[in-house]
Amino acid sequence: MTTWSIHRRTFLQAAMALPLLWLRPGWLSLLRAADTSNFSERSHKRERILLLVELQGGNDGLNTVIPYDDAAYYRARPQLAIPRDQVRQLTPKLGLHPALSRLMPLWERKELAWLQGVGYPKPNRSHFRSIEIWDTASDSEEVRDKGWLSGLFAQYPLPAGFAAEGVLLGRGDAGPLSGGTTRTMALHDPAQLFRQAGALKPLSASTTNRALAHILEVRREISQAAIDVQQRVQEAPPLAMDFPTHKFGKQLEVAARLIAAKVPVAVIKVTHGSFDTHAGQLSTHHRLLEELTQGLMAFRAAMEQRGLWSQVLVMTYSEFGRRVGENASHGTDHGTAAPHLFMGGRVRGGLYGAPCSLTDLEGGDLKYTLDYRSLYATVIEQWWGLPAVSFGGGRYPVVDCLT
Repeated sequence: MTTWSIHRRTFLQAAMALPLLWLRPGWLSLLRAADTSNFSERSHKRERILLLVELQGGNDGLNTVIPYDDAAYYRARPQLAIPRDQVRQLTPKLGLHPALSRLMPLWERKELAWLQGVGYPKPNRSHFRSIEIWDTASDSEEVRDKGWLSGLFAQYPLPAGFAAEGVLLGRGDAGPLSGGTTRTMALHDPAQLFRQAGALKPLSASTTNRALAHILEVRREISQAAIDVQQRVQEAPPLAMDFPTHKFGKQLEVAARLIAAKVPVAVIKVTHGSFDTHAGQLSTHHRLLEELTQGLMAFRAAMEQRGLWSQVLVMTYSEFGRRVGENASHGTDHGTAAPHLFMGGRVRGGLYGAPCSLTDLEGGDLKYTLDYRSLYATVIEQWWGLPAVSFGGGRYPVVDCLT
């Protein structure tokens, strides 16, 4: 058998392992060297964790934070409007969908903030393009090749001791963590990852092929890194609460276990949906919001149990909201602005930003009142305590909702 054949077979064996984890060189050495013995006790803002919740498909903001005192809402949605007596009131004018009832104790404790009218100029109604805009913090007609978090970490690297910038859970892509040199770990199926890592056999083949040697080394680091993460999670005390068994609940259970195990990362991204409710919206949207609430409340309970709730900020985002008027299929089509939430132990709860008008529309769609990049500025400046950064050609004001 020729040397090339041996190398080719070894190359294929090594490449089979690569989808297990996405990482940058040096990830394993940082993980091993990370001193996380007092991770939960550090006071520096850079150690705070951002939990990003992507509501895939475009969540209907009007049936999330409901303008129940506005007759225009009921005129626009004769089939889909939530009856006034079912709305969980936040104020005399606004309230939550009944499926979000479990969030009311957080609202009353001032741990939940709703940021209203979030959107951007010249909105794009394509799923692919609009989420790309959100991910890269770009203008509507500007194309950028790096996620907003990747750009931030390139400009302000994490302190020594962090193993990675981000962890991806669920089936979403890297999104705001894409591009650049960001170290991102994809745990789409942690159980499968750990099984595969444990089953991988060491490859003793040596080679003078530099490309093959690199792949063999990455394969080794992938396997060992997965084993190290698994060991951290297994050695951490078990969480003393049950998480929902649906996909979103399982993602948040893994997120809670990673944080409780002191795996040192800055961002954990989870996904939920699809919220693309063109038809039969009432039942689908109710189920999705109920699952969202169940998962978030279980996650909060786990963080409270470990004394970590003040170290985590939860932020939702979605490519767009839905149109004001319902369609003929008892659903809603792609729209523009929508509310999003911040929740956590350092959130100053309440309503922020101005609600969108239901009578002053643009082509049947809501006019945004708060640029989505203000949410990012709030994370950067208030949550992590970093200097203001520019997105495209400008800077955006923070929302003063964090302590």
